[in-house]
Amino acid sequence: MSDNEEVVEEYEEEGEEEAAEEPAQEEEQPAAEEEATEEQDGDGETEEGEEEEAKPKFKPFIMPNLIPPKIPDGEKVDFDDIHRKRMEKDLMELQTLIEVHFESRKKEEEELINLKDRIEKRRSERAEQHRIRSEREKERQKRLEEEKARKEEEEAKKRAEDDAKKKKTLTSLHFGGYMQKLTEKRSGKRQTEREKKKKILSERRKSLDIENMSQDRLKEKAKELWEWMYQLEAEKFELQYQFASQKYEINVLRNRVSDHQKTSKRTKRGLRK
Repeated sequence: MSDNEEVVEEYEEEGEEEAAEEPAQEEEQPAAEEEATEEQDGDGETEEGEEEEAKPKFKPFIMPNLIPPKIPDGEKVDFDDIHRKRMEKDLMELQTLIEVHFESRKKEEEELINLKDRIEKRRSERAEQHRIRSEREKERQKRLEEEKARKEEEEAKKRAEDDAKKKKTLTSLHFGGYMQKLTEKRSGKRQTEREKKKKILSERRKSLDIENMSQDRLKEKAKELWEWMYQLEAEKFELQYQFASQKYEINVLRNRVSDHQKTSKRTKRGLRK
């Protein structure tokens, strides 16, 4: 049974109930009129008693005649169509909400992907910077170790040469030959020192090769040269400080030796006397 038929049956049942109530209301109306006429006849005889014992009269409620609405035969309401249209409207609203939700979610996912890309890019840049710093630190440590080894080698060689000189001076008996050998050694020593200096400078001087470098590579090269110059200045300062301290120690030792020689001469003179 369709919704139209159910509505029509409900309206027909209501109309039958109202039609059954109408005769009862019509019967009640003449009875009420007869009672009213009898009361009017008795009013002349017992006006005094009724005035003393007057009470409110009950008026019966009259139900108005309600006509059930009738649906015209030519224009029947299609509840299925209404329900279908409502469902289509709800479905369209739901689809719109779903599309909006997916669009917002798509934007959020794109933002998340962009954020991840930026984080990964920053992480790779930091790793590259850390790698460059570690390589530079390794190179610096390597240079320091090489410089230290070279200094130790030079000092050992110098000590060996000094020991050899002392031995030769002790074994040499002829003063002239000793002086000649000494001059030859000094000239040879100067020559060797110059050669060492040239060798060190040739090792430290590096070719730039900046013709085919990009702008970023030129910046890195300039930064490397600045760091190298800074390191050389630091080494120069350390060497100057070391030279000054050694010079001071030599002067102090010379003064002590001279004082010791003076005291030894005085003691010898006192013993001779």
